[in-house]
Amino acid sequence: MMGSAYFVGRSEILAWINSTLHLNISKVEEACSGAVHCQLMDAVHPGMVPMHKVNFDAKNEYERIQNYKVLQDVFNKLKIIKHIEVSKLVKGRPLDNLEFMQWMKRYCDSVNGGGLHNYNPVERRDASKGGKEAGKKSAPQQSSAKGSTAAPRPTSSHARRNNNDVSSSVNPYNQSAKISSKPSTSMAAYDEQITKLKLSVDSLEKERDFYFAKLRDIEILCQTPEIEDSPIVAAIKRILYATDGDASVVTEAQAMVSLHPKEADALSPIAEVSEEKSSSETQKRKNILNIDVDAAGITTLSPRQRLSDASDVHCSGSPLMTY
Repeated sequence: MMGSAYFVGRSEILAWINSTLHLNISKVEEACSGAVHCQLMDAVHPGMVPMHKVNFDAKNEYERIQNYKVLQDVFNKLKIIKHIEVSKLVKGRPLDNLEFMQWMKRYCDSVNGGGLHNYNPVERRDASKGGKEAGKKSAPQQSSAKGSTAAPRPTSSHARRNNNDVSSSVNPYNQSAKISSKPSTSMAAYDEQITKLKLSVDSLEKERDFYFAKLRDIEILCQTPEIEDSPIVAAIKRILYATDGDASVVTEAQAMVSLHPKEADALSPIAEVSEEKSSSETQKRKNILNIDVDAAGITTLSPRQRLSDASDVHCSGSPLMTY
């Protein structure tokens, strides 16, 4: 259901945050304190978030954790089932913060179609700690822009006096403007490249942790006492604990596995039990045949032979023939 939310780009996320809350955030990880998330929930659910407990000036991890506790309480009140990975978000990792903010946008858009009714973000933010300073971050940029537009006025008044002074004063200004514009564009390119590298590093770390967990599960399984001494488990351990990337390790493990059937045939207890069982069944068959032969012999005796046998038994002093 939330799968389509993760296709929203960073630029769209930043534009949505800045337009909704009247902020000037340039990177998604700047919202890692959790205060922006709390105010976004306050915007779609007015009055549900205690904004006086939100800290927009949170710098340390323990201060940011308090903001996420407020956010979790709001989730519990609204019965929103969403796990917040606080330990990753408070560290300011770009990928984790981007994914969670994508989910936040998807949820906010699903509530009342994403529309906000008479919500004043600046007024609500003033009740929070550091809320006023967060709303004034864009003010220095505006003042600097006004100063830059007002700077050419002395040169224009000075140009009326002497044209030579105009050329000497205007040219350095233009040169300085060109020089200042080049570093700004280069810095923006560097910031974009750094952000991409951070995202790739985060994805590689997640992939590494995933495969390490799989190997750890295999190692725990191989340590089971019932199968720990089997040759197959020994071959798996040989590959797991190999310190080099030589292909001979795989060959050695295959050799250990190929020897397993021969050892099983030579020392298998199942084979011994089957041999004992077959020998006992053979002996039973022999006994049954002997009994059948004796019974057949008795039935083929003549009456005179039977009387002679009885007399032999009587003469021998058998207790069965006493009168």
